[in-house]
Amino acid sequence: MKEFLQQPWPWYVAGALIGLIVPALLILGNKHFGISANLRHACAACFPSNINFFKYDWKKESWNLFFVGGILIGALIAALGLPDPNPIVVNPDLVNELNTYGINDYSSMVPQQLVSWDSLFTARGLIMMVGGGFLVGFGSRYAGGCTSGHAIMGLSNLQWPSLVATCCFMAGGFLMANLILPLIMKL
Repeated sequence: MKEFLQQPWPWYVAGALIGLIVPALLILGNKHFGISANLRHACAACFPSNINFFKYDWKKESWNLFFVGGILIGALIAALGLPDPNPIVVNPDLVNELNTYGINDYSSMVPQQLVSWDSLFTARGLIMMVGGGFLVGFGSRYAGGCTSGHAIMGLSNLQWPSLVATCCFMAGGFLMANLILPLIMKL
């Protein structure tokens, strides 16, 4: 069983499981899937104040905080209890491109040259972590949700704003990966 859980699952199995979350949440009480709203719920719960944005009944949405907690616990179990003994396979064309940026360590899911304490306190690290974190937070707030909320829940409900947001997320990802990231990596 452990070997089965350690290997990558086919897209049609993982996609179907993710897709089944939508009807399950709707059947279980008209709940909406999304991750970015949890920051608002946590702030409303932990820092009660006179800010209108945080004045709502966050307890009705506490199930979502448990959902995110389950994601974190599941990730810890998978990372610590079910590590994949096989090396990470990276497309040779991508390896060649990343080598031009000085990235050649594929021993973990994210290359050490991008995410490590040493690389954090460089110009590149600050731009990617602080700037990227700000843009992700601002973007999810401006779009009224994150990629998981719009692309999984919103599209399945045939919401026009979710289609627009998902297209913009994809366009932004392509722009970042192909135009902006190469400039940042040359710093």
